[in-house]
Amino acid sequence: MSLLSSKLKAVRPSPTIAITRTAAELRRQGKDIIGLSQGEPDFDTPDHIKAAAKAAIDKGATKYTDVDGTPELKAAVAAKFRRENGLNYDASMVSVGTGGKQVIYNALCATLDAGDEVVVPAPYWVSYPDMVRLAGGTPVIPLCLEASGFKLTPAILRAALSQRTKWLILNSPSNPTGAGYSAAELKGLAEVLLDFPAVHVLTDDMYEHLRYDGWQFATIAAVEPRLFSRTLTVNGVSKSYAMTGWRIGFAGGPSELIKAMATLQSQSTTNPSSVSQAAAVAALTGPLDFLAERNAVFQTRRDLCLEAFSRIEGLSCATPEGAFYLYPSCAGLIGRKRPDGRVIANDADFVDYLLSDANVAAVPGVAFGLEPYFRISFATGTDRLHAACARIAAACAALKA
Repeated sequence: MSLLSSKLKAVRPSPTIAITRTAAELRRQGKDIIGLSQGEPDFDTPDHIKAAAKAAIDKGATKYTDVDGTPELKAAVAAKFRRENGLNYDASMVSVGTGGKQVIYNALCATLDAGDEVVVPAPYWVSYPDMVRLAGGTPVIPLCLEASGFKLTPAILRAALSQRTKWLILNSPSNPTGAGYSAAELKGLAEVLLDFPAVHVLTDDMYEHLRYDGWQFATIAAVEPRLFSRTLTVNGVSKSYAMTGWRIGFAGGPSELIKAMATLQSQSTTNPSSVSQAAAVAALTGPLDFLAERNAVFQTRRDLCLEAFSRIEGLSCATPEGAFYLYPSCAGLIGRKRPDGRVIANDADFVDYLLSDANVAAVPGVAFGLEPYFRISFATGTDRLHAACARIAAACAALKA
């Protein structure tokens, strides 16, 4: 009898984490690897947030808390949703977990039975389909092509929905493409969803504050209030506040679902770190003036990479509205030969080539459900991005038809 569960056969290790680990191992071997595979801001957590964590430690706030968030943090989350998104959640409608990933997984585990379907538009964050499978559901993956801005359209959504659909997962701005849905685009999707009253929406808004060129963020429960009672609005402090390691995610949604998620969490991790929760209160109630300066830096880095890729034969790249990723197409390089004679057959081969020959770590598009693309994060130092783009250009130029 096998020790391991049969359901693990359908689940992959996280490709982004695997590539990041490989890059780290190569660095330990002495190679100068430029890592563009991990979605983590290179900025530090703002000082007022760190100060709140230190104060919490000094006050002895190091004990167990309520399972799914302290009253103070739940109040801060509810106030954030009212202030920034026009959504009215009370404490019974707020869940706090150990990162947004746990919040999403809790929601799926609390609601999915065998045969239930979850619409996961591709390109998708790598974890969505596998979390659906682990929770017992079946991911349905409609392709959202570059021609439609990598975004779900009403027609594509309607074709993907069925009597078995329990959830639609939306992510805006998107990981991996940075594509963001406008209020008008969300309204179009909402009109379809109103025809399917059994379908719920899980909207992952983790990159809400990372946006460029004046693009305006919107979230579907605010755009269409008739969907409020069947939407779980997920967010967190990881990306906007440069708090990836603090591991705090949160959501607002129907109280019945929030209660069920708390039950699951009580039997898995119990409460998130008490100190991290205190820091998150400071993040959500404190100033946001640092965001404009950081977004300006991110936009400069985005434009640097876009300009560099526009000069590389075989690559092309759409301009993202938000987040800190680019999703370039490498279609023009498929079929070319590496200097060692091996053929670049797909985007996984191309990314492998970048790592072995250019010492640049990226993630292939196959991991996100749409090929032939690759994802890079521009949340790293500008000098390193210049060097990475130069290395990618040289590697592409070395390929032969």
